[in-house]
Amino acid sequence: MTTSFPTQADRNMITYPRALNHIGLTVPDIYPAIDWYSEVLGFTLLMGPRVLDAGEQNEKRAAVIMGPRFRKAYQAQLMTANGVGLELFQYVDPAVVPYAPDLNMEYWRQGYWHLCYTDPNVEALLEKIVATGGKQRTPVFPMIPGKPYRLAYAEDPFGNVFEVLSHSFAEAWANWPQPGMDWPVTLVNRDGTETTMSNPAIPRTERQP
Repeated sequence: MTTSFPTQADRNMITYPRALNHIGLTVPDIYPAIDWYSEVLGFTLLMGPRVLDAGEQNEKRAAVIMGPRFRKAYQAQLMTANGVGLELFQYVDPAVVPYAPDLNMEYWRQGYWHLCYTDPNVEALLEKIVATGGKQRTPVFPMIPGKPYRLAYAEDPFGNVFEVLSHSFAEAWANWPQPGMDWPVTLVNRDGTETTMSNPAIPRTERQP
């Protein structure tokens, strides 16, 4: 019997769920940012801050990544409770542009517009955020009647917007729509049409793919 092993081309075609490795965040001052994320959100500092200098041989890749304007930055690596990295950057040359409070949540622009952190006590974390120079942007919202899921939006002292969610991503979203939802749920189909579900608790297998 001949055993057939997958070729490199076969392996390249395999789709599997990748892990989120880290998120890069620009801040105006690296040390206060390290302190805030360590003391308020409990993240672990793994490395830095170190200097990234476009003129240094070992950091030539930074100039390639950032482009010709880049000359110098400070970088630190922190880690969340579930092992996702938070990579903080303070750009020195060119310098960080201060955020405008009325423009720091541009959700209509393509790309990133917020992060989300999990904390079972949303209210307590919001109090700590505000007490340490951050901002609570929204009230605490219940997600589903009869469910314990709660969320709110806030920002760090440096203007970066994030969400606080009381439960894990999988628990909150894996069985959507969930029993207890007392409003119509409309799904968008691949052809652009929309389907409104009269019973939000219809099992996933009965929905249009």
